[in-house]
Amino acid sequence: MVETIVSIIAGSKSDIDIYQKAEKVLKENNIPYELKIISAHRDPEKLDDYLKTCQSLVYITVAGLSAALPGVVASKTEKPVIGVPVSAKLGGLDALLSIVQMPPGIPVACVGIDRGENAAYLAIRILNLSKK
Repeated sequence: MVETIVSIIAGSKSDIDIYQKAEKVLKENNIPYELKIISAHRDPEKLDDYLKTCQSLVYITVAGLSAALPGVVASKTEKPVIGVPVSAKLGGLDALLSIVQMPPGIPVACVGIDRGENAAYLAIRILNLSKK
């Protein structure tokens, strides 16, 4: 069985166009990953259970609107979390600002609006640090 190295967590199936960009880059680079659709608002217990058992080294979180998912994940792990804001409303500025305004001690890396591919590239760079 292949060990999962990156977890992509999307808050909604409607974010498919964004998380598929990340999947494409990870596949092209032979990075084992898994995709989970878990809303921080609608399924908080499911998210907690997943994070307690997940062995991935990096999380890519895709979220629009209030974009709570990246911050919630970051508050429950010491592993790197990359947030991808989705342009669901307000051109994605609401999600972007939610992701970058994390409180001290709860860091979330943030890529551009709808840039799932950049999240995957950043995850690969983070993973490559352990190879040096």
